[in-house]
Amino acid sequence: VQLQASGGGLVQAGGSLRLSCAASGRSISTYDMAWFRQAPGKERELVASINRSSGSRYYLDSVKGRFAISRDNAKNTVYMQMNSLQPEDTGVYYCAILLGGIWNWGQGTLVTVSS
Repeated sequence: VQLQASGGGLVQAGGSLRLSCAASGRSISTYDMAWFRQAPGKERELVASINRSSGSRYYLDSVKGRFAISRDNAKNTVYMQMNSLQPEDTGVYYCAILLGGIWNWGQGTLVTVSS
């Protein structure tokens, strides 16, 4: 499966962005999906995940109430709405699919939040 993230960019603190992840090569409908991010000089971290039926979501504490992950299985796409962005949200955001218990990432999209 190929995952292509888009929607990143430069935004001022307090602004919003919506990330999209288009999957190809395999239907995502039976898999858990997630967004990770990697800030400069830091390890990649799990930001949000959503199970196959959208019945369960996980959020990193620092993004709770500001970010929302969603999915459209018919469009084979995962989204993340990011509001009230802060400089510490800066990083490369990666979409991921859980295959065989292992997260597989696609190409990332850069999010830069200026203060």
